[in-house]
Amino acid sequence: MTSLAYPKRVICLTEETVETLYAIGADHLIVGVSGFAVRPKRVRKEKPRVSTYLDAKFDDILALKPDVVFTWSDLQADISAELIRRGIDVVCFNQRSIEGILAMIVRLGAYVGYASQSEQYATMLRQRVDRAATLGAQRSTKPLIYFEEWYDPLITGICWVSELIEVCGGIDVFAENRVHQGAKERIVADTLEPVRRNPDIYIASWCGKMFNESKVRSRAGWDTFRPLLEGQMHEIASPIILQPGPAALTDGVDRLTQIMDAWEHR
Repeated sequence: MTSLAYPKRVICLTEETVETLYAIGADHLIVGVSGFAVRPKRVRKEKPRVSTYLDAKFDDILALKPDVVFTWSDLQADISAELIRRGIDVVCFNQRSIEGILAMIVRLGAYVGYASQSEQYATMLRQRVDRAATLGAQRSTKPLIYFEEWYDPLITGICWVSELIEVCGGIDVFAENRVHQGAKERIVADTLEPVRRNPDIYIASWCGKMFNESKVRSRAGWDTFRPLLEGQMHEIASPIILQPGPAALTDGVDRLTQIMDAWEHR
């Protein structure tokens, strides 16, 4: 029986596949990564960077002779198409929920010949989320949370973020927006609507840009925004909450829990 020809050289153009392959012991397969890959920290010293999020160095990618390139979503559709035109195999994942993240991990591992390792890793992550959900369900009061993914225009949290807020015992005040895949559909056209929804907690994760509270304070009509008045303005770094992969289910969950615990025991 002929052995399966699993990939020996892979390139990851988003960070969640990088973190997953490191976690399951398959990091030796990676020959190139996105410039946004920061988990684990050593990846920046070990792997050449061949792309940003929306642009790729196609000649550099071809020179690395990858067996497959992993991409994510419609945001990298143009990159994927160009690589395909250049004869490269591309696997584009499109996970947008907690279940989707776990499924991606299992499928990625199976694709590179690490099925059992990825299944074990996904099981561990699910158990971690389940433990957070058990603790979240015990909150005496569920905080109302406004999560802001971008500040101009205002964009609310993507599906897995909204789900994790609920897992950790909070209520996403814009939960209805999580059905939308794209950021454009999650734009809050009326900039006073977050104020009217009167959240207990504000959480910013400005998609790679450092949070600046003064930008929020200067918004017209936001002088009565309750989190500003009550000192409930928080930031979660985008690599640990806006990555549709392990980081959101580990450090992201921990940070959400920490913020809500502090609010509950204030």
